[in-house]
Amino acid sequence: MTFGPWGRGAGRAASALAWACLLAIAPGAHAQDATGASITLRQVFDSAWQRQPEARGAAARRDATDARLDAARSWTPEPAALELSGRSDRLVRNNGQREYVAGVAVPLWLPGERSRTQAVAEAERQAVDSRVLAAQLRLAGQVRDAWWTAHRARIEAAMAQARLDNTQQLATDVARRVSAGDLSRADLLQAEGAAAAARAALAEAAAVQAQAVQALQALAGIDLSQPLPDTAEAVPATEITASHPLLVELQDRAEVARRSQALAGVQRRANPEIALATTRERDVRGEAYGQSISVGVRIPFGSDSRYRARVAAAGAEQIEAESALAVEQQRLRGELTAAQARMEGARQVAEAAAQRAALAEQTRGFIDKAFRLGEADLPTRLRVELEAFEAERLQARARVELAQALSQWRQAMGLLPE
Repeated sequence: MTFGPWGRGAGRAASALAWACLLAIAPGAHAQDATGASITLRQVFDSAWQRQPEARGAAARRDATDARLDAARSWTPEPAALELSGRSDRLVRNNGQREYVAGVAVPLWLPGERSRTQAVAEAERQAVDSRVLAAQLRLAGQVRDAWWTAHRARIEAAMAQARLDNTQQLATDVARRVSAGDLSRADLLQAEGAAAAARAALAEAAAVQAQAVQALQALAGIDLSQPLPDTAEAVPATEITASHPLLVELQDRAEVARRSQALAGVQRRANPEIALATTRERDVRGEAYGQSISVGVRIPFGSDSRYRARVAAAGAEQIEAESALAVEQQRLRGELTAAQARMEGARQVAEAAAQRAALAEQTRGFIDKAFRLGEADLPTRLRVELEAFEAERLQARARVELAQALSQWRQAMGLLPE
């Protein structure tokens, strides 16, 4: 299997399979909240994202990077400083000596520092966006898992309710025939026992459903009191996305480290300063004040240890990001391959489950007719009913598994819910 800019060939390999997934899923249904409004997976994801720390801090982080970029574009690395000083002999000889100095100290960029500082700021601003997108994708995985877990629990509860209805109807029919003398009291006890087992199964399934829905509500922060239908996500119209959010995040992180290392390479010393000052002075009382202007330059000495520390730290960050990028590329390729295999397996399971359910329904019809005519006993009727219920349950569950496999495939491709 080949992968393009990020798995470009994978879309061709799975597109036909994805369309088969859609054909196996019930069309068009949506969840509903307590007010009856439709709720989609995208809306649940959006609600969950608004609750995340990354979403609430994203705007502030963008403002911070914009401010750093504006500072990097300024003419000086730091604001200019105003210097004021005065000198007098009033407390010593008191001859009227006075001196007043007013000046401005302006820090200067080191050669190449300004352009590289701008490059770091631009990389940091881009890294903020990629970090947010990667956080959204990670959250999408959690939402998808909770979403389909709730669907699966709903299917189990619905099938348990259907089983209870059938067993109760059967118990009613058996009680009527016992009263007519067609069946024995033991048959009625068996039918009532089957109904009791169905009630227990329904109570267990309802508890699992409540727990799954509550977990989804806690993640999304919205009320999902109505049942959630098993709606599949749409197949993307194009092939796999050109860049995976998790890879872009690491790429931007490595780029920030690379540019930071280049910046550290020119920051071998503190920034020099140029000072411009005017002095007004007199030596003794009665003399006229004289005026003078002075210009000075302050050049700090470099510190080799501090310079090497900055370069080494930036280099280590770059190595870590690039190593993590290589590992993540390999992991995502494996995850995409596994997602395609899960989708193919889920499709085959769904087809087999549908065939089994159809056969079990036919068998149930035959045995039900034979039971009503007295040609089949109650244990056989109960066994066939249980087998048919299990086949229907597995068919409904297989449909959810197929929709979840498609959702996992989109997650592996780096696509957010739509």
